Amino acid sequence: MKILAITSCPNGIAHTYMAAENLQKAGAKLGVELKIETQGSIGVENQFTEQDIREADGIIIAADKTVVKDRFVGKKLLVVGVQDGIRRPEELIQQMIKGDVPVYQAQSKSVEDTGENRPKQNPIYRHLMNGVSYMVPFIVIGGLLIAIALTMGGVKTPGGLVIPEDSIWKTIESIGAAAFTFMVPILAGFIAMSIADRPGLAPGMVGGFIAANGSFYGSEAGAGFIGGIIAGFLAGYVALAIKKIKVPRSLQPIMPIIVIPVLASLVVGLIFVFVIGAPVADLFEALTVWLAGMQGTSSILLALILGAMISFDMGGPVNKVAFLFGSAMIGEGNYLIMGQIAVAICVPPIAMGLAAMINKKKFTPAEREAGKATFTMGLFGITEGAIPFAAQDPLRVIPSIMVGSMAGSVIAMFGSVGDSVAHGGPIVAVLGAVDNVLMFFLAVMVGAAVSIIMVSLLKKDVAGVTPAVVGEGAKETPAGVRKELAVDVAAPLAAESAEVAPTVMNNATATEASAIRVEKLTDIVTPDLINLNLVGTTQDAVIDEMIGILERNGAVRADGDFKQAILAREQESSTGIGMNIAIPHGKSDAVLKPSVVFGIQQDGVDWKSLDGSEAKLIFMIAVPRNSKQNAHLKVLQMLSRKLMDDDFREALLAVKTKEEAYQLLDQVH
Repeated sequence: MKILAITSCPNGIAHTYMAAENLQKAGAKLGVELKIETQGSIGVENQFTEQDIREADGIIIAADKTVVKDRFVGKKLLVVGVQDGIRRPEELIQQMIKGDVPVYQAQSKSVEDTGENRPKQNPIYRHLMNGVSYMVPFIVIGGLLIAIALTMGGVKTPGGLVIPEDSIWKTIESIGAAAFTFMVPILAGFIAMSIADRPGLAPGMVGGFIAANGSFYGSEAGAGFIGGIIAGFLAGYVALAIKKIKVPRSLQPIMPIIVIPVLASLVVGLIFVFVIGAPVADLFEALTVWLAGMQGTSSILLALILGAMISFDMGGPVNKVAFLFGSAMIGEGNYLIMGQIAVAICVPPIAMGLAAMINKKKFTPAEREAGKATFTMGLFGITEGAIPFAAQDPLRVIPSIMVGSMAGSVIAMFGSVGDSVAHGGPIVAVLGAVDNVLMFFLAVMVGAAVSIIMVSLLKKDVAGVTPAVVGEGAKETPAGVRKELAVDVAAPLAAESAEVAPTVMNNATATEASAIRVEKLTDIVTPDLINLNLVGTTQDAVIDEMIGILERNGAVRADGDFKQAILAREQESSTGIGMNIAIPHGKSDAVLKPSVVFGIQQDGVDWKSLDGSEAKLIFMIAVPRNSKQNAHLKVLQMLSRKLMDDDFREALLAVKTKEEAYQLLDQVH
């Protein structure tokens, strides 16, 4: 079966590619041929060919902005939000496999129109975010060009920085100002396009232009971004209503290019000019004046609210509302609002990245490694970088980053930090778009410090073995993090070998045996140490059964305390690493020579594995307490790496004789 998928989020940064990655993994797991087209901020990547579409059995669109569907007419089409692509990729593919997906038809009530496949997604939010995603680049262009022009070509005067009229920097500033003029029309146009597809684009942009130019309805200020949003929705639904009118077949070809755009533009323009333009302009002007006049406790409250909203859902609807508000204020010449938002945007990823790298007791090795990428994302103002940590421990992480962002936002407010670009993070300060750079960095550092302290106090110490990677479900261990799993498993035993001082054993044979050089698993495994039919039905019973095998083969003294060492290790954290695997291990004076006993319990035993799976493949590692070569660590690492191979695990479970098992274990090196 061949399935195509498209992923796209409003900003086209993190969620677009997270959804693509999870869908790709799910497709590989389910044995489905899957090609994914990403529509991110850098454009369309891995674009489908006509042959791809022709051969496809169905298409999945996981997006929070409009994706043009004309090329998928006649194909089964499943439309969901980008979060569904991240959180439930297997379920989406299974739904496509079962065929429980409608066929997309042109000029009809499509999947998107009915909303039958979007029960959890607000269409109003989706349409709004589609407009925002196309608007943001224009704000970034305008803000950066104006900031660069002022920084490089501005001359200090009593009235502030002024760019000489005959300077090249004045031309650059004018180009930036021109980019700003597109902000509201683009917002309105792509909101309308999200609602009515291409026929809505032109009416939306016309309505947005009228909203931004108060001269049409006798207002100096214009209706601003609020008017643009109203114009976009009005144009979209008017165009959609006209689309649904049944017309003769002869008129159908000209409907989307002439009739719908002209009629919708006329309706929206007249309504805006004669009915809603002036009232909305007055409202927007009053809002701008109120914000500009906020002082004292009122401005503190605004900073707290903005900081909390930005970090609450890290790129979600609440975050986007605050971001859109700050972006609109840039267009009105008020940079202070975005200055506070710019700080709040980068605090969560920077704080979680630093916390993971600094506080080893609270984060697993895999999380600490992921923290480096999260910190880097914070430097570039990508709040979504903190999502994996929040998803892993929301009740502790989200309050911590919210308080940190609120603290940073308030400091930015007191420090009069301004940001002329609709973006956040240190990158905008480096590019010269931030006023009061010193206070900006102070606000970021204080906000991050507050979050780090809070999360360190709230989070519990991690267990010794954590096979799940940050941001992924505990039941799934992607191939890309299998190396980290091996490190996670080996780390606790490494600590044990460092903490336990060697003791002198009376048995000289044990001392000599502990010096065995281990290059592969079969150096310390013999066919006699293999049991393919363990009968124990509990963890304790299986441990006794496997220790009995060691005793009968002279690897462990019967009167020793090896079982206590095994149980003590299990008390620290379960050695059930998931995927039906358990690797109990211990160091004891009762162990006469390094050995590994391998057993299979076909029905599985509850080993308290972190992914909830029952242990079927069980490897017990026995090590003399005075072992100096730490050969057991090498065994543990070899096993961990090899057991990540799905085919190898399945082959082990299918063996019929000890000789077959021994030959497979000989591959572990």
